[in-house]
Formats: sequence, C-alpha cells, structure tokens
Amino acid sequence: MDHRSGPKRAVEFLYPAIDPFDQRVIDMGDGHKIYVEQCGKPDGVPVIVFHGGPGGGCSPAMRRYFDPSHYRVVLFDQRGCGRSRPHATVEGNTTWHLVADVERIRAELGIGSFIAFGGSWGATLALIHALSHPQAVRHLVLRGVFLMTRAELDWFYGGGAGAFFPDLWQRFLAPIPEAERGDLIAAYHRRLFSGNLAEETRHGRAWAQWENALASIQNEGMVGEGPAEYSRAFSRLENHYFINSGFLDEDGWILTNRKRIEQIGATIVQGRYDMVCPPVSAWKLAQGWPKARLEMVGLSGHALSEPAISEALVRAMDGLRSL
Repeated sequence: MDHRSGPKRAVEFLYPAIDPFDQRVIDMGDGHKIYVEQCGKPDGVPVIVFHGGPGGGCSPAMRRYFDPSHYRVVLFDQRGCGRSRPHATVEGNTTWHLVADVERIRAELGIGSFIAFGGSWGATLALIHALSHPQAVRHLVLRGVFLMTRAELDWFYGGGAGAFFPDLWQRFLAPIPEAERGDLIAAYHRRLFSGNLAEETRHGRAWAQWENALASIQNEGMVGEGPAEYSRAFSRLENHYFINSGFLDEDGWILTNRKRIEQIGATIVQGRYDMVCPPVSAWKLAQGWPKARLEMVGLSGHALSEPAISEALVRAMDGLRSL
C-alpha cells in the first residue's frame, strides 16, 4: 500500500534535498529494466529504500530521511512503475521477482549488507527480502507495517475502514454493481485489466483515490485525481499483488517465518491512527522479537509525509549511524 497525500507544510527536520550521484537502468534480462539511483556519500553506510504500493514508485522526497554525509542511499522503482519499464505491466511481476531484483541491484552496486528502509508495501517487501536473504540486512527501519494478510485486505477493501469514512467508501463502491461488491478486489481486477484503456484509467483513479484519501490523518476528504498514467499503473500493480495474496505460500507467511530474522534489529514506526495499515500488524510483528523496537506515533496516520512520522524516521536513521 502507498500514499500520495499528506500535510503540505514543510518538515524542517528533514535533510536537504540532494541530487543523485549515480542514476542507471539495470536490465534484468527478462524484459524488465529497473531504474536505480544513488545519493549521499558514495562510500557511506548503504541504505536501500523500498517504496510502497506495489506500484508507488520513488520520489525525490524519499532521499531526505538520511544524513547525506553518512549514508549511501539507494532508491529504485519496482517493476512496472516509476521510471522502470515496461510500465504498468504485471507480466513477470511477482514478489519473488522483486526480491531477486534487490539481490541483482546489491550485486551490481557492490553492496555487501545494508539497512532496509520501507513503509507500507515497502515494509512488506523489506521483510520478505530479509526473510529470504537475512545475511544481506544489517537493520530494518519499517513504517506503517503491512503484513500482506487476508485480514488486512478485508479491513481496507471489505468495509472495515469504510465504517469510519462512509462517504468516501460509497464513492469507492459506486463504480461497481451491487452484485459484485462482495469481493471488491476481484471486481476492480476485472475492470483494471479489461483491455479498455479508458475503463482501466477510470477505475484506476477510483482505486487510488480511496487509498490516498485515508493516508493522512489531516485529510478532510477525497483528494484530487492523480495523473491518469500513474493512477492506472499504481492500481493495476497493487490489485495484481493483492488478488494473488502477495504471491506468498500461506496467509500470515511473514509472522510464521519471523524467526529467520530475529537476530536482526528492527525499528518500527507506526501511526496510532493509521487507517490504511492498522497498528495491530506492527504490534504483532514486534511482539516476542527481542531486537525490535516499536514506536507508536500519536495523532498520526499512514503517510510517510506526516510530520511526526517523518521526525521519528529521521531520528531512527540518525540513531543508526554506528552500524
């Protein structure tokens, strides 16, 4: 899951915007070409940033959580989104392709081990990568935890969050005939992959607006429409992953296998009023994990851009300079 909304005021404790010292496209050899950039200190402590969605893509603002005099920050656009190509495609696009892409990026850039920084779906992917390659991860910094479970999807697409935002929920339901509303992920899937560009774009905007409207605690209602190309790609990719349960072997796979990474430290920053990824997931992840520290942030929702969330993440990264 992702966010494209949030408070508009400047967050003064973020680091200044910096330009990348390296930008490249890595050909994965299967038709996908992945955009990668590096900024900060070329020989600094490596951090790989996992963006949300799936399908959200990276933005320059994501460079601002890290001390550029200490960290070597790597951002990449996951398959099908952002500056990676082909755009909006789900062919050859699964969680396990993304995990393999991270390993290819790590090898291409000569990174031995790194700090994983991810929020929402980015936290999911960071966890799955760490579970698959624990030797590669020094520490996890996670925000707005999403564990890719049926319960979380039912909350957001089955009416749980809708009980708090009935007006916005009705707008999300409106494009779908009443007979199909028992499974909204499947109903939207049929329209997002109909082959009709106008229909896919229209439903892509409705899908993205529902999530974006709930991302920040300061939102007053439905946000404006995003660019058509972005909304379609984001919604198709996110729906593709959700209808396939994240391509995991079983529901609850991350918690079932957590013991593989309990030797790794984790800092978990969670908005107390996160309506997209409710705090229970972060709490479950941290329970019984001795090296995990959970910070519940009051009066904050889901978005990375919320001031108190941003401040907690900058503080967390500043505290990891000794790694």
